[in-house]
Amino acid sequence: MPLAFFNLGPQEMLIILIFGVILFGRRLPEVGRYLGKGIVEFKKGLKGIEDDDFTANAPPPEPPRPPQRVQPSVPKFEPGPQGTQSSPASAPQSTSTPG
Repeated sequence: MPLAFFNLGPQEMLIILIFGVILFGRRLPEVGRYLGKGIVEFKKGLKGIEDDDFTANAPPPEPPRPPQRVQPSVPKFEPGPQGTQSSPASAPQSTSTPG
């Protein structure tokens, strides 16, 4: 529908196309690329303005809550009696030096 706004018919569009090819020649794809990038940047700018307007009207965010301690759900390891060893990793290592 954007062409209906300018009220362009097929003959007018053909004339504009021929004029564009004559004016820009081989650089026409490059010009189209830059035009597309410009339109994308323009839309991003409009979206940024809308986002800024939305955040200005939004209530302030809640302050973060302090961290809470969580009780462990796994029981603690308790070593067996003094005479028995539960694992080799917990065995005391003797360091004897030859004399």
